[in-house]
Amino acid sequence: MSTNQLDKKSEAWSALFSEPMSELVKRYTASVFFDKRLWLADITGSLAHAEMLAAQKIIGASDLADIQRGMAQIRSEIEAGGFEWKLDLEDVHLNIEARLTQLVGDAGKRLHTGRSRNDQVATDVRLWLRDEIDLISDLLKELQVALVDVAEKNVEVILPGFTHLQVAQPVSFAHHLLAYVEMFSRDAERMVDVRRRTNRLPLGSAALAGTTYPLDRERVAKTLGMEGVCQNSLDGVSDRDFAIEFTAAASLCMVHISRFSEELILWMSQNFGFVKIADRFTTGSSIMPQKKNPDVPELARGKTGRVVGHLMGLITLMKGQPLAYNKDNQEDKEPLFDTVDTLKDTLRIFAEMVGGQLNPATGAKEGGITVNAAAMEAAANKGYATATDLADYLVKKGLPFRDAHETVAHAVKAATSHNCDLSELPLTVLQGFNASIEKDVYECLSLRGSLNARNTLGGTAPVQVKAQIARHRTRLA
Repeated sequence: MSTNQLDKKSEAWSALFSEPMSELVKRYTASVFFDKRLWLADITGSLAHAEMLAAQKIIGASDLADIQRGMAQIRSEIEAGGFEWKLDLEDVHLNIEARLTQLVGDAGKRLHTGRSRNDQVATDVRLWLRDEIDLISDLLKELQVALVDVAEKNVEVILPGFTHLQVAQPVSFAHHLLAYVEMFSRDAERMVDVRRRTNRLPLGSAALAGTTYPLDRERVAKTLGMEGVCQNSLDGVSDRDFAIEFTAAASLCMVHISRFSEELILWMSQNFGFVKIADRFTTGSSIMPQKKNPDVPELARGKTGRVVGHLMGLITLMKGQPLAYNKDNQEDKEPLFDTVDTLKDTLRIFAEMVGGQLNPATGAKEGGITVNAAAMEAAANKGYATATDLADYLVKKGLPFRDAHETVAHAVKAATSHNCDLSELPLTVLQGFNASIEKDVYECLSLRGSLNARNTLGGTAPVQVKAQIARHRTRLA
């Protein structure tokens, strides 16, 4: 086949066909304008394959040198923006192969020995996704550090803790933020786990059944820094579990971001007024000049549905496919690419929105979350947040918890009728509910006393929160 023939995708297998592919079908089946982002992975995988072919005496040393020279030029052309991507060549792989053959002749044609586009694309996607997972892991770390930074400044700030969006018990604002650190730390763990299964080599599976050439697949895996090879050629070319797993992990990470977004949106509203975010993360209204809208958290909440939708799409893509490779699998890339882009962009912007932006002049971060501690504490005082503390106080006096629970319910009812907090009820009134109540009850009924009392591992007492911050500092260092 001549070099010019490779310039026409329809002629890459033209001996069998009596007519060229229609322009409509060409556009419908082409993937080059979205899979060209795999170019570096394609070159990297091809160079490792070529090096192995030469080591196995399948191609000559001069062919290897030509392939390496040609790939170096192609890389330079792509990086400089001078590479011509051709729709006729359908995808990133044929575009690069055609250019290589233009540059080095027959050596470029020999590169494809012992492989198929089926195992080639599976390898490229894995290599690309592995590197993207590494970037995402770094971004997850940045977001966790930003949250820990804000938490460390707000250990003593009291926030009303909610269940059912009703005031439940007082918590440290830092404790609340650290709950998200835990979520994102699990997301990071999942990314590490997904990376391990992604980082396996399908190359050498060829079209579906392996190849007659004496390939050294383990050598290629080692060259590419992969943790092993796919052990079954049919599975190697058709498996997209790693893409689904990644998108599932990304979906869960976006769900965590969405939950945080929902709280930021509530906290920023005038009805709460707990926090502010920097103006650059908000927008105004076209009609209401007083508005600062939390567009970034709202959009992140919306983009979560987009990523979860990609997960559903990938699962549906695979559910009816027989072994081995099918053209359906071309549809794995756009949802996977968009999931990666969306997650990276969201993590990057949230890390800055939470922790602020580095000021080169001072070396400090500025413009992160601004906390209104007074508003938080005032809200915590509104919902009888220390009612459980009164019940615990009575239990320690010998009352069974269920009886204590009922007694406190009557006390709350009395406080409601008097339009005051439990801590504002006179001692004589409290003693009317149970004679064992003494003056020390007011320490239990204070927000600060409630906070300090929860001094167990994982609790909201400031001493425990500081210990958790220290643990996260060590883990994230």
